[in-house]
Amino acid sequence: MKLRNILLAATVFAVPFVLAHVAKAQPVNGVYIAGGLGYNINDGFKGTGTAFGISGSGTVSFHGGFTGDASVGYGFGDGIRVELEGDYFQNSFDKVKVSGVTYGATGNDQTYGFFANALYDFDVGSPYVYPYVGGGVGYQEVGFKDFKALGATINQTEGAFAVQGIAGLAFPIPPIPGLSALLEYRFVDIFDGGKYDGTYHNSDITVPVSAKAGDDINNAFLVGLRYAFGVAPAAPAPMPAPMAAPAPAPAKTYLVFFDWDKYNLTPRATQIIAEAATDSKTTKVTTINVSGYTDTSGTPTYNQGLSIRRAKAVAAQLMTDGVPAAEISIHGYGETHLLVPTGPGVREPQNRRVEIVLD
Repeated sequence: MKLRNILLAATVFAVPFVLAHVAKAQPVNGVYIAGGLGYNINDGFKGTGTAFGISGSGTVSFHGGFTGDASVGYGFGDGIRVELEGDYFQNSFDKVKVSGVTYGATGNDQTYGFFANALYDFDVGSPYVYPYVGGGVGYQEVGFKDFKALGATINQTEGAFAVQGIAGLAFPIPPIPGLSALLEYRFVDIFDGGKYDGTYHNSDITVPVSAKAGDDINNAFLVGLRYAFGVAPAAPAPMPAPMAAPAPAPAKTYLVFFDWDKYNLTPRATQIIAEAATDSKTTKVTTINVSGYTDTSGTPTYNQGLSIRRAKAVAAQLMTDGVPAAEISIHGYGETHLLVPTGPGVREPQNRRVEIVLD
């Protein structure tokens, strides 16, 4: 294994842990699964070949191909994730160049294997996109399927260790908590491959040939999905607190006082009644309660009648001041509900009253 490959493996595997200390994380907490499909560009590789006991070197190039991967992983809630990934690459052979001469080649390079990855997710301040980077180490089976060039044919699969670097963007899909769309780039370096054996054949002879592949580098561009289990739906935005209904205005009360044993209105009483009539027109009033009272200086029966006469006198003045009769409710309570508590037979001026209440 070359020194540069060792350094590359150490670097890509350490990247997530280094970045974890310098960036804010977008946490994935718990188990998740992911997968993607995309386009693969194989950079080709250098190799050596042997036929008729003669060895030579050359390069192999490929057409663009496709790739796919699937993984299961675990997020620690602080941006760091680890996962086990299975992958597949396929590119068709294009050309073989030997000693400056280019020859056509056919067949496919079919590669599959696994990686153990470590990744780190970033929070860039947007709820719509979360970048991530990572790297991994693994093992890949590289298969030459019906490779044909220069009269040689190879059908063989050999394994090799590999490393990869990963960079991507995750786009959460809000209607499905835990689901994200992915755009991803993977740089995969498969270390020096194995030895492939085949045959050279023409109309006269068939002889064995062999080839030794160098580093096999792939550039994979994928789109995919990731689903994190156990993600609770986002809490709904709090509803604005309902406006408290304004407290009903307190009933407004007016007191009209009377002389002893009288129910006629004094000038002051007329003034107070006029004020109540005016206020009833500017206030939402459903009922004007007019309640008459007396002191305890007469008999209860007499006082009951006097209280009603006082209430009717006030109601008549309210109607004179423009209050509809339908809005007025008349009550008489006699010597009950004293404003100033007294014993029987007491002439108390404040108990000789009518209360006008605007409801």
